[in-house]
Amino acid sequence: MHHTQRALIIFPTYNEKDNIEKIVHAVLPLDPRINVLIVDDSSPDGTGEIADRLAKEEAKVNVLHRKEKEGLGKAYISGFKWAIENEYDFIFEMDADFSHGPEYIKDFLDEIQHYDLVIGSRYISGVNVINWPMSRLLLSYFANVYTRIITGLPLKDATGGFKCFRRKVLEAIDLDKVKATGYVFQIEMSMRAWKKGFKIKEIPIVFVDRIAGQSKMSKKIMREAIYMVWLLRLKSMFGKLS
Repeated sequence: MHHTQRALIIFPTYNEKDNIEKIVHAVLPLDPRINVLIVDDSSPDGTGEIADRLAKEEAKVNVLHRKEKEGLGKAYISGFKWAIENEYDFIFEMDADFSHGPEYIKDFLDEIQHYDLVIGSRYISGVNVINWPMSRLLLSYFANVYTRIITGLPLKDATGGFKCFRRKVLEAIDLDKVKATGYVFQIEMSMRAWKKGFKIKEIPIVFVDRIAGQSKMSKKIMREAIYMVWLLRLKSMFGKLS
């Protein structure tokens, strides 16, 4: 370790005014290495203004404002690019609504010392999801089984969004080529990392849905997922995921 390690937690936000301040204050005291980047997609509810105020009050908080809502994938890609430019060692993806528990961050920081990508897995020891109806749980669980079979990606939870990358993983991936937006974005990022031979570790987390089972799983997202998983497999067969 030549320098003090720095970790960046990226929170993509859209209408999170009730949560953003709480989550920032929950994660910053956990470890002196932690900094925060809020990527706000021009939330109409004023999340962006709260983010700016937090950034003024606290040196470790940074904000990126995006003009329109283009989805999770695009928000994270702009956050990743910012993290690379600013030379953070470890870069987290995390939801701002407390569905991803801050108490797991310590485990991620421990494991990322030995691995290149650490993923919080809801399905590593049984099924650890709170507040989902059975139909949605089954859909998510089998979507992950399906993904594993089609792509060969050796993960129990390929669609989860609580993860930590070493910077070199994000530098090795051509971020401009990552096109997926919804849940598939998570699969694609992990696929690209895996295909490049990076070491991936899943750690158990419990996912608590704060909006009690309201599914963002539209038909469009489902269709994207089903067809994109095959596309990722074909690309990887033909060596196009490098």
